[in-house]
Amino acid sequence: MDNLRSAYNVGSIFRIADACGVSPLYLGGITPLPTHPGVKKTALGAEETLPWSYTPNSVKLAQTLKHEGYFLLGVETAGNARSLFDLEKISLSQPVTIVVGNEIAGIDPGLQHLCDTLVWIPMRGYKRSLNVAVAFGIVAYFLRYLTRGTLPEDIDEGSARG
Repeated sequence: MDNLRSAYNVGSIFRIADACGVSPLYLGGITPLPTHPGVKKTALGAEETLPWSYTPNSVKLAQTLKHEGYFLLGVETAGNARSLFDLEKISLSQPVTIVVGNEIAGIDPGLQHLCDTLVWIPMRGYKRSLNVAVAFGIVAYFLRYLTRGTLPEDIDEGSARG
């Protein structure tokens, strides 16, 4: 999460990451930390169980992750982004880091440049973008499906139905 403005979006991403089995989470720039009351309000405890770290400079972190062999997947509406569904054609044999950026400005250009690919989520309506937490959730679940062939294995069907 690079330069997210909304603590509520950060908290939602923590909950989504917990639901998908995604960790650790990396927070960068002005992104509110899990100690922020707004993050706590929407994370509902996920901020206490998921590993996370903070860096003031997401570009440096991205360089480190690439050096360690991570595939950086940016979620962005940029002209050079490909459809999320094109990911089925990419071999994702290495660990993947989902990169999301500022709710207004998107992913920082320096960070975009380091991404191995950028994806956008196809949609029909007038609007061409989604809330950053919603977009993260769609991409995280789709990646989970692609890399495991199923949704998360440890879903308790009884509790999922209420």
